[in-house]
Amino acid sequence: MPNYRRAWRPGGTFFFTLTLLDRRSDVLVRYIDALREAVRRTRAERPFEIDAWVVLPEHMHWIITLPEGDADYANRIKAMKIRFVQAVPRGEMRNPARVSRGERGIWQRRFWEHEIRDEADFARHVDYIHFNPVKHGLVTRVRDWPYSTFHRYVERGVLAPDWGGDCADFGTGER
Repeated sequence: MPNYRRAWRPGGTFFFTLTLLDRRSDVLVRYIDALREAVRRTRAERPFEIDAWVVLPEHMHWIITLPEGDADYANRIKAMKIRFVQAVPRGEMRNPARVSRGERGIWQRRFWEHEIRDEADFARHVDYIHFNPVKHGLVTRVRDWPYSTFHRYVERGVLAPDWGGDCADFGTGER
């Protein structure tokens, strides 16, 4: 296994990708209320700000900012994942290693993180998050995906409701 080192900056802002073990699953959107509750309870116990978030059927991206002096995003993610798994009915396939450890087969064990370096990096990652449902072919317009902070950005006047355009127009030459 490579000697991977995670970024640990107290009070930092980080982009994350968390993925389900079964990439064909729709568990995250099917149990969206359970995911929201897992995040709500985790934030109540271990505060953090959600700067941007999108939930797709089998993975999610978010940008969070930790409190000053706190760099422990790993245990926040772990707590959220555990709470979500506890709320989802059993029935997923599990390999022998997961069975022997008493683990569920919902989440991939690891996650991807990236420390946000500056305002331009933040803006690029927010755009990536909000455009992701279009990128994956789930909708043709960003505003049509319900599980995204895009709607919060529109309400606050940060983004226009038609931000990202209509990707159904890409093949027609219209834009």
